[in-house]
Amino acid sequence: MPFPPARAVIAPALCAGALLTASACFPSPGKASSALPAAPSTEPRAPAASQTLTEGQARAALITEKDLGEPWVPTEGFATWRDSMLKASAESAECARLLDALYTEDLFGPDARTRATVGLDDAWDEAQLRYQIVAHRPEDVDATLAWLGSLPDECGQFTAAAGGGELDVEVTEAEMPEVGDARQGLRVVLRGISEYDDGPQLTLHVAAVRVGDDAITVTNGGLAEVPADATWAAVELGAHRLAEVRKQGRHDV
Repeated sequence: MPFPPARAVIAPALCAGALLTASACFPSPGKASSALPAAPSTEPRAPAASQTLTEGQARAALITEKDLGEPWVPTEGFATWRDSMLKASAESAECARLLDALYTEDLFGPDARTRATVGLDDAWDEAQLRYQIVAHRPEDVDATLAWLGSLPDECGQFTAAAGGGELDVEVTEAEMPEVGDARQGLRVVLRGISEYDDGPQLTLHVAAVRVGDDAITVTNGGLAEVPADATWAAVELGAHRLAEVRKQGRHDV
């Protein structure tokens, strides 16, 4: 059943079961047995589950416009504000890295592999939401989450240079639903500097969540009002859906 419209507070996504974990049992140390060792089994061993999501599994874990309801529809292409406001530079290396990651929609760097992605457009306010499932080493994902968490202090307020002029950029931490194994959210506001105080303003919600050996990223931005409820719903539902796909067994889908 679709979520209510994004202008209302979207209800929490369905709760998902805990991720399956596998444990191994080892014999306790002690005296060696005097019995003869058993003959080796001739039965073929079952193949181990793949360590990487298949293409079909990654697609099955994506959210869709039906999950968010009106006014969300499949995207018709990248918004023009991407080049005019996100293609920007900053003097600070950390702040420049953030701007590059927002422009390329690549929070985890070149070593991460995008498994599946979907783009959605808000037909009312022309916002755009991008949802990705990424395969990366858990320790590298956690390092990126820690970096994102440091940005409100490192880049809380800075000036960036874009093709259309200078931008005043504000970075704050955003509340996240308690899903996945680790998570981080940011709210980034870029305002065009103008003597008449009529410059454009771009608001971006950025979220990243690790779910086992995989991660999801959500960016939701626009020049008009960008309510946080759609971002929250995408993160919550997406993390539960990815956990369910993993729980089913990577070789079963």
